[in-house]
Amino acid sequence: MIQTSWASSDGSRNTMRANRSRDTGPELAIRRLLHSRGRRYRVNFKPIQGLRRSADVVFTKQRVVVFIDGCFWHGCPVHYVAPKVNAAFWSAKIDANRARDADTTDRFLAEGWCVVRIWEHEAPDIAVALIECALSGGRATPSPVLVQEASSPPRLGRQPPP
Repeated sequence: MIQTSWASSDGSRNTMRANRSRDTGPELAIRRLLHSRGRRYRVNFKPIQGLRRSADVVFTKQRVVVFIDGCFWHGCPVHYVAPKVNAAFWSAKIDANRARDADTTDRFLAEGWCVVRIWEHEAPDIAVALIECALSGGRATPSPVLVQEASSPPRLGRQPPP
């Protein structure tokens, strides 16, 4: 049985298939900086048993998970430009990714994890500063979580106490 491709062209299909799901340039840059600062972590790890979602960087002892979100795939409010070809498909795909990201954040927070979300365009040293802030936050204060506003890049915020 011949199956038709979801891609609008062979070139699009090849480009999309070449995108990596892990070990991307931004991930590697951030991990290198963390490692050079003596931080040890798990990579592409699923910290919640039974949840089929993995975080890019996980600090199990401190219960901090880091997601490094690509501007296209996760619909960055600063850089995302919707494709003109196959627009309905891509709109639904990016909306579903955003909804899954929000659900993932909620699930991790509910399990007591600190969630840090970083856009791929963020400078690695700034991203590492956000991660270091989350790691040194301590359990006495509310868990830091990266807050995304629709019209601005993400920033580190505080989750209100329960």
